[in-house]
Amino acid sequence: MKNTEEAFKWIVGILKKNKVHFQITGGLAAKFYGSIRPLADIDIDIRGDKFESILEDVKEYITMGPQRFMNDNWDLYMMTLRFKNQDIDIDSGDVKIRPNKEGQWVSNITDFSKSGQGEIFGVTVPIIPKEELINYKKILSREVDIEDIKNLSR
Repeated sequence: MKNTEEAFKWIVGILKKNKVHFQITGGLAAKFYGSIRPLADIDIDIRGDKFESILEDVKEYITMGPQRFMNDNWDLYMMTLRFKNQDIDIDSGDVKIRPNKEGQWVSNITDFSKSGQGEIFGVTVPIIPKEELINYKKILSREVDIEDIKNLSR
């Protein structure tokens, strides 16, 4: 059984300890703003040059990366961790996204200065602005993104 809260507090603690600027994004940010779908993973943006800062603390939990990852929807530098059966995806904040194989790639660079603040599991963290979250979910337009957009637009 996954323990999202414990995994969240663990990774946020590591990021704060190492003074790594970050923001919560993806499904967890959508839940913060009102989405009701089940959470798959915890998505976090950090600056690309900060992976080295946390590697020592997370190395035994790495399941992928850090490395460039590319599929039909994503082109980014990232790593995936698994803590208490909860996947945590950390990316560089310099991402290209597209809706499908034939679509155009769209650059989506995190501007950490625009991050809002929100409380998740009792911890105040930087979080992607709602409008930016909706915009990138509109580009991706996967089933989960469409569901999140409907929930966030209420």
